[in-house]
Amino acid sequence: MMLLEHHAKCLLEGHAIPVPAGVLATSADSSAPFLPAIAKAQVPAGGRGKCGGIVKVGTNFELREALRRLLSMQIKGHEVRAVRLEQPVEFLAESYISFAVHADSGRVRVMIAPRGGIDIEEPSMREQIITRLAGPSLIAVQSIIEDIAPELPESCRAQLSEAAHALARCFFDFEALLLEINPLFILGEGGWAVGDVKFVIDENALSRQTAIAAIVEGNKTFYPEAALKLEQGFDFVVLDRAGDIGLVTTGAGLSMQLVDELTERGHRPYNFCDIRTGGFKGDPARLVQVFRWIADGPAIRSVLMNFFAGMTDLGELAILLIAALEQVPELKRVPITARLIGNGLDQARAVIQAAGNPLVIETDLERAMDRATRNLEVAR
Repeated sequence: MMLLEHHAKCLLEGHAIPVPAGVLATSADSSAPFLPAIAKAQVPAGGRGKCGGIVKVGTNFELREALRRLLSMQIKGHEVRAVRLEQPVEFLAESYISFAVHADSGRVRVMIAPRGGIDIEEPSMREQIITRLAGPSLIAVQSIIEDIAPELPESCRAQLSEAAHALARCFFDFEALLLEINPLFILGEGGWAVGDVKFVIDENALSRQTAIAAIVEGNKTFYPEAALKLEQGFDFVVLDRAGDIGLVTTGAGLSMQLVDELTERGHRPYNFCDIRTGGFKGDPARLVQVFRWIADGPAIRSVLMNFFAGMTDLGELAILLIAALEQVPELKRVPITARLIGNGLDQARAVIQAAGNPLVIETDLERAMDRATRNLEVAR
């Protein structure tokens, strides 16, 4: 999950990282404690500057006009609901630093460049980025930073080295997946400050990261899926509001596989779901909640379930499924296919048949997807 820039800077500031003063505005009538100011649209995406999402304002009139325009924008599919008003910084140069978990190797990719800014993706700029892979520890990353330092221009070497060490500590302290500073402002007299930040956190670490969890809980409008995970103990993410196949699945890997395979077939899954059957405890409440969220999908015409029973008994699961569906009558108009495999399959079939529920059971995943997608054609 990517944090909004404002929240990311609040976290970094709390770790003694130099950050320009800033406040969050959520309406066009908001005021700034300083002028001039930089008005920055807050969305979990990069490239805001090139999309017109960052503007300098010098008067209250310009501020109101900027807020009105920014808060009516969409940037890369994200509605702008807040704007950070930030105090401008006088700088000598813009540089670049990032740390990211390298998924294939499990190592940390360290990237440092003496030049940064909105054109960092241009070939001439990317050629200047020094990139190394380090082991997944702070000591290993700090060693890489020391190796890189002699390759940096003397004019910014001390600032970039100091900033990289400080930010690396934040990267590990917060168990981040990505911490990218672009630009990192090089100031006079050996100073530096964070200009812009991408901060991607691991939602699985929220139970340990109390500061990040507090941000999520206090800003549920901005982080609905992460807030849901904190409250409910499982994952449900709307992938496509216009999606027509609702998914009720367990296991993050199996769930992503299902999303990918349906997408490759040219279909539009509505959601990702890892419902975690171990949390049912004989209560259909978790299923009821997921069914209601799916029923809210405006284009839902088919539901596909995928449950691989290990410790969970499918007979017991079937009882909960029937009880949950009875509480969500909106789904009675939608054909439901359940791919069930594992312990208690025969009992599950008997429970569903006795209830007279039209839910169709398949044990083969391909056949289950075929049936679920055929239901789309019938519903058209």
